[in-house]
Amino acid sequence: MSDATQLGSEAAQAPARGSLIFGLGTTAVKLLVAGRQMYSVFARTLSFTIAGKSDPRRALGYMYSMGNQSLVFLCVVMGFIGMIVVYQAGLQLLRVIPDMTQLGATYLELLVKDLAVSICALMLATRVGAGIAAEIGSMVVTEQVDALHMCATDPIDYLIRPRFVASIVMTVVLVVIAGSVAVATGAITADVFFGVNPDTFLDFREVDAGDITIGLTKAVAYGATIPVVSGYCGLSTRGGSEGVGSATTRAVVNSSLAIIILNFILTSIGYVLFE
Repeated sequence: MSDATQLGSEAAQAPARGSLIFGLGTTAVKLLVAGRQMYSVFARTLSFTIAGKSDPRRALGYMYSMGNQSLVFLCVVMGFIGMIVVYQAGLQLLRVIPDMTQLGATYLELLVKDLAVSICALMLATRVGAGIAAEIGSMVVTEQVDALHMCATDPIDYLIRPRFVASIVMTVVLVVIAGSVAVATGAITADVFFGVNPDTFLDFREVDAGDITIGLTKAVAYGATIPVVSGYCGLSTRGGSEGVGSATTRAVVNSSLAIIILNFILTSIGYVLFE
């Protein structure tokens, strides 16, 4: 009786294992197909940007919507991030050594190399990426993209390329401005809570050309990633308003994931080249 029960349980588990493997395989294939299509969108966008006809008026409009309207949001976020990081780092230093002279130098190096650009990019992915996917997705479900095809206009050239240019430029600008706010709030926090003089805190000796190069490279890479990933999610929208909502969610998730992966890759490359 026990043998029969064991055989029955094994027979029941076999289809479950098969369905699990089938599900993982299907997911892997879908990810590979999506990655290939996303790379195609990036390649065509880059080609249109380099060799296509420029449209500075539309690019400037997107620069305003992406940059100016995101400025206050990013400055508030980075201001609080600066206060939190300096306060927590100062508390940990007090437990080890009472010397706080290196607090500012370490914080500024981290901020320039990675913290400012990564936090700003993730915030832009939630605001800008969602907006791009929702706008393009709405055009897809209302057949406006089909109308572009009928007018012999490539949707990637018309919809994604100006956003691509605007995102690269404004991501760099916003990172510099919001990072400066984080420097100011960090200096104020260090002075108020730990008695570190701002002149001592603002020690940029640890920040070298390699750190600046890594930070700017990440800003350009993230700025290029957000419109490409979000634009692809918008163009792949299916269905009505529910499809637009799904495309918006996928744009935020995929853009954030792409930023994290690029962060690891670019940080590793920077470590090899500059450390």
